[in-house]
Amino acid sequence: MSAQIIERGGKPEYAVLPYDEYLALLELAEDVRDAEDAREAIRELVSGEDEAIPAEIADRLIAGDEHPLKVWREYRELTQEALGNVAGVGKSYVSQIEAGSKTGSAKVLKALAEVLRVDIGDLLVE
Repeated sequence: MSAQIIERGGKPEYAVLPYDEYLALLELAEDVRDAEDAREAIRELVSGEDEAIPAEIADRLIAGDEHPLKVWREYRELTQEALGNVAGVGKSYVSQIEAGSKTGSAKVLKALAEVLRVDIGDLLVE
């Protein structure tokens, strides 16, 4: 590395380096940040703070062909009735949300999200 050090009052104040070396330093810093993020993600998985979902579930959610409530409910292996019972919602209401004929109130979506162990935003249709 060929940095030019500029001093003020006898103390180093600036380092001037060639642009390509600057870009290389930025790339190294980004790699370090990525490694830290990866370690944090692994820690969250191991501690149970986060979970890895199967690719087929992610694919279904991304495709958007089905209501996310249905995808998450089936992933958690719950029937509409079982989900509704635990969340305090009728089976028909769950069915209507999944079919798209009702949007579901914030209160209902929050209750469903808690049972499914997802964020409420994960149940919203975009």
